[in-house]
Amino acid sequence: MTASRQRRAWTRAVMGTQVSLHLRGHRVDTDPAVEPAVAAVFGHLRTADELFSTYRPDSQVSAIRRGELPHDRRHPWVTEVVALCEEARERTDGYFDPWRLPGGFDPSGLVKGWAAENAATHLARLRGYDHYLNAGGDITACARTARAPAWRVGVEDPADPAAFLAILELRTGGLATSGSAARGAHIVDPHTGRHAGDLLSVTVTGPTLLWADVFATAAFARGGDAGRWVAARAPGYEVAALARAP
Repeated sequence: MTASRQRRAWTRAVMGTQVSLHLRGHRVDTDPAVEPAVAAVFGHLRTADELFSTYRPDSQVSAIRRGELPHDRRHPWVTEVVALCEEARERTDGYFDPWRLPGGFDPSGLVKGWAAENAATHLARLRGYDHYLNAGGDITACARTARAPAWRVGVEDPADPAAFLAILELRTGGLATSGSAARGAHIVDPHTGRHAGDLLSVTVTGPTLLWADVFATAAFARGGDAGRWVAARAPGYEVAALARAP
């Protein structure tokens, strides 16, 4: 491996999933700025989990679900996410609607991608490094120079965990997959209240992980012609892999 292609990886359990961070750069093993930047990434994700987890009774989202958190006491991140959820509901024709889910307000379909993308900004202080942050299949990546190789991403086949639906190349942007393979039938069509059943998984790529994540969730909930629907609603984003239910 050449000096310009040295690579390191870190993995932590956070936000209810495994998060892995990969860095490439000629001084990744010796640069004293690397470890503080990596710590800031995972610290950012832990703070997001404390605020948004629907499983933690002390989170602000849990308080909102109980009707106990007035607007003026919300963390700025929560205020931002609520506004993004409202925008996402409009952009997806209501197929992403965290207010119409069982149990009450649940922004999880947006938060993980949003949090991972924002956490990765802590790496901006590291000049000359490519990064790849994978939060349970929601991926944000950056290859800083034209000569840097793309990151290769395997999309799991939901019908066969030992196989891949596709091997995708990601240089700079986001990739998100929604489906039922890992967590079972958990995505609901907000229009009907029923679990979505047309697809097994849908993978969306585009300039940002935030909107790739939103449109992957919405496309899975909608089913049908997911590729054309995403392209029409989100220029610059595309369904890069899709598995239909038998």
